[in-house]
Amino acid sequence: MEFTAAQIAGFLKGTVEGNPDVKVTNLSKIDDAEPGTLSFLANPKYTPFIYTTQASVIVVNDDFTATQPVDRTLIRVADAYSSFATLLEMFDQSQAGVAGISAHAAINPSATLDENVFVGDFTVIGKNVMIGKNVVIHPQVFIGNNVTIGDHSILYPGVKVYHDCIIGMRCTLHSGVVIGSDGFGFAPVTGKAYQKIPQLGNVILEENVEVGSNTTIDRATLGSTIIRKGVKLDNLIQVGHNAEIGENTVIAAQTGISGSTKIGKNCMIGGQVGIAGHLTIADNVKIAPMSGVEASIKQEGAIMLGSPVALEIGKARRNFIHWRNLDEIVRKVYAIEKQLNKSHE
Repeated sequence: MEFTAAQIAGFLKGTVEGNPDVKVTNLSKIDDAEPGTLSFLANPKYTPFIYTTQASVIVVNDDFTATQPVDRTLIRVADAYSSFATLLEMFDQSQAGVAGISAHAAINPSATLDENVFVGDFTVIGKNVMIGKNVVIHPQVFIGNNVTIGDHSILYPGVKVYHDCIIGMRCTLHSGVVIGSDGFGFAPVTGKAYQKIPQLGNVILEENVEVGSNTTIDRATLGSTIIRKGVKLDNLIQVGHNAEIGENTVIAAQTGISGSTKIGKNCMIGGQVGIAGHLTIADNVKIAPMSGVEASIKQEGAIMLGSPVALEIGKARRNFIHWRNLDEIVRKVYAIEKQLNKSHE
């Protein structure tokens, strides 16, 4: 692609400072840029690079103030980080403009594919599948019977979507994602044996959901496991059966969510968090990495941290101070105990 600074500023609703006719053909990091590229400055830590970068155009915040001359064209916007994310998305979509059905794909005659759909080699699409407009399905994807996939969604190589699941519009499933495998349901019987409980529900992903590589979302026993609109899941996450994740919640890698837990909207959950089953987590909650959540969090906006059991952040910090001084505290207790024993002799 090739755009002028003026065109980009118009797209971002920003203002140009410098040469509006300078052209860029690619995007770059500000500390590793080449002429003819567009970069951005949002993190103050990278401010020194704006005076040395080779990028031809730089997107900056409206309130950026230079402390020395900048010989590059600037585009001032309200939020440089989100503006650059918008440009990245635009560039990615321009690169992915593909359509067509591979002769090596196996598509059941009852499946319905809307216009401008791409299906890669060795993909399997089952009975009564409905695929919306401009969907991109990369090679070696499996889509089970009765699945629905909304417009503009992308399924990367190796994705597996089991029967009856629903993928909303503009969803992105990265390589190795499994949607709708059986929930972990087993009933103990006599002795040490377990009887499998059939998992008859499905998984629903609402619109604008992104699921990272090798993440698994189990189907419900009955009803649905639901991932609400705007949720972003990192790589290597396990979501148990009948769980529900509220809209615009983000969850980092290696987190495990047990069955039937309901997570509110706009939550932020760090990596390697473990959440027990049948809990409720309020809206806007933040959970620090490696925390263990064993009880419901009812306070909206709570910040929790701690392993193996997560606590409210103030209490967790006080406990950590005590833990850090534990050796000294123990010595003092022993000394007091020794004095008490002497006084009773």
